[in-house]
Amino acid sequence: MSIRDISKEKKDMVSLSRRSFMVGSVKTSLLMAFGASALPSLLSAKEALASKTFAPNVWFEMDTTGKVTVNIAKAEMGQHVGTAIARILADELECDWNKVAIVHVDTDPKWGYMVTGGSWSVFQTYKPMSQAGAAGRQVLVRAGAELLGVPESSCEAKSGFIVSGSKKISYGDIVAKGNIDKTFSADELSALPIKPGNKKHLIGIGNDYKALDIPPKTDGTAVYGIDVEVDNMLYARPILPPTRYGSTVTNVDDSQAKSLPGYKGYKVLSDPSNTVEGWVAILASDYPTAIKAVDMVKVTYNAGKTVNVNEADIQKEGERICRDRNEGTLFVDEGNIVEAQQKAANTIEAMYTTSTASHFQLEPVNAVAEFKDGKWHIHTGNQWQGLTLPAVAKAAGVSDSEVVIHQYYLGGGFGRRLFGDWIIPTVLTAKAAGQPVKMLFMRPDDAMFDQPRSASTSLFNAAFDESGKFLGMEHALAAGWPTLAMAPSFMPDGVDGKGKVDPFSASGADHWYSMEHHRARVINNKVAQNTFTPGWLRSVGQGWIVWGLESFIDEVAHEAKQNPVDFRLAMLDGKGKQAGKAPESVGGAKRLANTLEILKSKTANVKLAENEGIGYSVTAGQERTMPAWLATAAHVHVDKASGKITLKKLWVVADAGIVVHPDGAMAQMEGSLLWGTSLALFEHNEIKNGYVAKKNLTTYQPLRMKDVPEMDIEFVESDEFPVGLGEPGVIGVAPAVGNAVYQAVGVRLRHLPMLSSHVTEALSA
Repeated sequence: MSIRDISKEKKDMVSLSRRSFMVGSVKTSLLMAFGASALPSLLSAKEALASKTFAPNVWFEMDTTGKVTVNIAKAEMGQHVGTAIARILADELECDWNKVAIVHVDTDPKWGYMVTGGSWSVFQTYKPMSQAGAAGRQVLVRAGAELLGVPESSCEAKSGFIVSGSKKISYGDIVAKGNIDKTFSADELSALPIKPGNKKHLIGIGNDYKALDIPPKTDGTAVYGIDVEVDNMLYARPILPPTRYGSTVTNVDDSQAKSLPGYKGYKVLSDPSNTVEGWVAILASDYPTAIKAVDMVKVTYNAGKTVNVNEADIQKEGERICRDRNEGTLFVDEGNIVEAQQKAANTIEAMYTTSTASHFQLEPVNAVAEFKDGKWHIHTGNQWQGLTLPAVAKAAGVSDSEVVIHQYYLGGGFGRRLFGDWIIPTVLTAKAAGQPVKMLFMRPDDAMFDQPRSASTSLFNAAFDESGKFLGMEHALAAGWPTLAMAPSFMPDGVDGKGKVDPFSASGADHWYSMEHHRARVINNKVAQNTFTPGWLRSVGQGWIVWGLESFIDEVAHEAKQNPVDFRLAMLDGKGKQAGKAPESVGGAKRLANTLEILKSKTANVKLAENEGIGYSVTAGQERTMPAWLATAAHVHVDKASGKITLKKLWVVADAGIVVHPDGAMAQMEGSLLWGTSLALFEHNEIKNGYVAKKNLTTYQPLRMKDVPEMDIEFVESDEFPVGLGEPGVIGVAPAVGNAVYQAVGVRLRHLPMLSSHVTEALSA
């Protein structure tokens, strides 16, 4: 189940499905744009593009030098998404890669529904941008043939030229001399053939080109949200209330702050959208003054109900609701697990948990809000503008058309910048102040207002017959739900019809193993839900769900007295629903099994010292409807005296279909593996008195350089449909490490992160 399956209206997040496509000469440019699904009856493509009668989406244009500018409706946060999309287009268009440039666009409705997350960007744009490039190439071939005076059949497009034997003409000259005017219907566009993988020269393994955004990021010209300034701007820093929800301000004493030169007072914010409750914004002519003033202003409150909630309360509630079969709704229900358990000769049970985890992205959240020319102009880096903009409009008391979000580079996103809730206090402050405001969050503010990954609980029960054969598994999983908090309309019904399901808090429980009996029950932890805003953190639900699943599969294998790798391979048979479907999961579980077979051979001859082990896991993140097939192995050493786990090496074999931008894919995989390592062994926060206890990197401990493992990453060469790689690498690390610890010293760790104290406790038990 995928978020794309939930709303037919928003199935294609970039709104390119069933669109016509126009290619036309306009002045000194060739414009190429997706237009309305219904073709214009009176205007040609040239006329429509020139007049913008149909507000076409000008996705790319070419000038008389052959330079191609591609408009990118995705957020750039280090993943080189613009380069990947431009390469898809350029490969089909056959333009000169050295003449390709990218521009990140604002939230004009013509760009469609904007979201960057879930590892969707390449997956969603591959087909439409390939077809757009093919359409542009076809038109250029036709125009070039006419200008060369040769049959169209004798021509081919090659690196920015139309070539016919010894004759050729550049794309730039065609733009300058041609008279191009062509509209493709949605059906015509869909029918255009896309190059097979072995004919591509800009995308795929072995076709590596540097990302287009590397120069501005290294020469200092890249502009991030935190860099933006506008005229007549005040600076603001927020004072957060004692609880995320339900607190109200009773008094503000700023008498001490008034002595500061540049102090401009405060605003108690009233939010019609109910996103921020009990907030006070401190204003100053410069940011250092705003920082100082916050510490000098005294605010008193009526605190909300969650002021005494702690991490233990969330964990206790998680266990309670997982054990109560009346709680939650079913996400998977195949076979008859209750009957299998009743007839079983043996059952085993295990509970896996994770701590609260924070984002701590490099750039703290920030925004500039300015009311200008009858519209609110927002300057920030945001991942999900389609979700954020309506909430900002509601808070400002205006229509959606009166808000524009101007997009900038993101200094890290990882899910925190999906719903841009930090924009709302910025707009409210600017509205109250009557002038532009730049609100900057200090690191503790950012940590307190973070949307952390909720603490989670997973309860497993496996059934076996008299011979020890594995019959099936029951899985109950509970956490705070991001989609319920921020995008409830995207939640589908459970398979039993007894409630809604957050697909991001369930994905991964619908695994690719063939099991005769399998039930997965998903439950919202209301204690977590009411205390903070649960967030989408890199790898989302799979990061904690597969930790328990793949660890428990190891437990099942050992109970069945089978080798854990061979046990997995036997269940990855690709039968029934596990066969996959076109285009996104062709081959199904067989492709996942192939990655594990390759991994098995790569690790077969590794020599292990005392107290060392290798553990394995498989995952098909990010979702069933967009799986990247990954097998992960972890080589660990465990110091029995101190309990320290040293991750010596990670191996990953990944089948993600066509790898569009190999350098970017490798960087994504390396980064996600290290993030997974960090969550497995180090990173954890805790809720204390309603907020996260660790508010800065002095106490919150992510992975350090000294603990970075050796990594061996292999991509399977494939011509299948490309899928995303931004998040899947995170998922398999923790269970592989946990399984390796068991192989090394015989103890089963069931909580993330796996701290040394957990090891020593387990060894002494």
